[in-house]
Amino acid sequence: MTPWIVLATIVGYFILLFIISWAASRKSDTATALSGGRQAPWFIVAIAMLGAPISGVTFISVPGMVVTKGFSYLQMALGFIVGYFVIAYVLIPLFYKRNLVSIYGYLEQRFGGSTHKSGAWFFFISKMLGAAVRFYVVCVTLQLLVFSPLHIPFVINVIVTIALIFLYTLQGGVKTVIWTDTLKSFCLILSVVLSIYFVAKGLGYDLGGLCKAVVGDDTSRIFFFDNPKEGTYFWKQFIAGIFMVIATTGLDQDLMQRSLACKNANESAKNLIVSVFLQVIVIALFLILGTLLTLHVKAHGIAMPDKTDELFGTVAFSEGMPVLLGVVFIIGLIAAAYSAAGSALTSLTTSFTVDILEADKKQQEAALGRTRRLVHVSMAACMGLVILIFYAISNSDAISAVYTLASYTYGPILGLFAFGMMCKSPVRDRLVPVVCIAAPIISFLIQMWLKNQYDYTLGFELLLLNAALTMIGLALLIKKKS
Repeated sequence: MTPWIVLATIVGYFILLFIISWAASRKSDTATALSGGRQAPWFIVAIAMLGAPISGVTFISVPGMVVTKGFSYLQMALGFIVGYFVIAYVLIPLFYKRNLVSIYGYLEQRFGGSTHKSGAWFFFISKMLGAAVRFYVVCVTLQLLVFSPLHIPFVINVIVTIALIFLYTLQGGVKTVIWTDTLKSFCLILSVVLSIYFVAKGLGYDLGGLCKAVVGDDTSRIFFFDNPKEGTYFWKQFIAGIFMVIATTGLDQDLMQRSLACKNANESAKNLIVSVFLQVIVIALFLILGTLLTLHVKAHGIAMPDKTDELFGTVAFSEGMPVLLGVVFIIGLIAAAYSAAGSALTSLTTSFTVDILEADKKQQEAALGRTRRLVHVSMAACMGLVILIFYAISNSDAISAVYTLASYTYGPILGLFAFGMMCKSPVRDRLVPVVCIAAPIISFLIQMWLKNQYDYTLGFELLLLNAALTMIGLALLIKKKS
């Protein structure tokens, strides 16, 4: 498959993306860009939410995960279902009741300005690093398939792709994100189903043969109850899945900006419950695809890539596979990657404008619009810079990097919201930033100690430790009654 076919596929997708962005952004003002106008139909938001958590990292890394971890990711996905019910019936009513544009406004109402800024800054760090890691994986893949064969350096790759994302998200904001994510969801489902079809056909499987081959392969093991020290142990993954999705979806402005665009809390809850069950099905499809890819590699004597992230791309562009599979791979990849990056850019702009600059409280419509656009430019530049830095230092698999970062940076956010809802006592607001910084540092030291002393791998439950330390710190800051 030539680089020009890949490039033509990307250009075609972006033309469609800009058409949708233009249609969605008509008659949009600054308030619509920040909140979506709260007129989005719940079923459209549900479709958008289906694809929202699925990034280029998911598209590339999840099929490759089966090589070393089997279907253990489904254990975490079962925890996602419980977590989404908590978001739908605990957090969503809270956010609607307080009429929040940015969910971190709750922290100011509950604790004070310093806590509000702490939550906003931790979100900024979390989302910027997480989005950069996800988009870095895609940029590396596109560099291999398109830009390197055309002798274009990686830095130009990043600049061009970030610029395109910046342009289609600049005007429409949240409303644009919802409709482009709807397109992304359809593209993702279509691409993974077609990929399964093409790989299974190449192996000579019909539907019955496909099911038998997947179930009979060692990579399709789902449940791991045998070793509590391992990161794949069921209860570690299931419980971490609950709290990880509460933190990275329910307490993340990027994911919540869609749900808060629904007309009311009931419609928002319906969208969340429908979308989580669809997400589990899509994750299962990615894992099934991963097993088929490993079977294809074995059957055709293809060397297993050193990095499992490269498995999908290696098979999609291998000799003997139809060109259409390569096109499907590219469409799914760019749909996942660019929509996720665009959504992250929009949420970072909203949070920085509303939570950190507090421009919505200080400026009129015209000035607020100018500020939002300036922040949008700054966020795009910052994301591009972080991607280039990660490119220079990265040597680990991307999906693990994303969740490890989330465990450190979302822990304080989870702790702040949990403490705020469980305890009504006031705290010494100006000292909260100290607690939020100390909790990840102590968590890191405990993680190293457990590994060195007991050979215990503190995996995704690191998020819970981080949140617990934050809550303990807040408890120590409770103001005594005079």
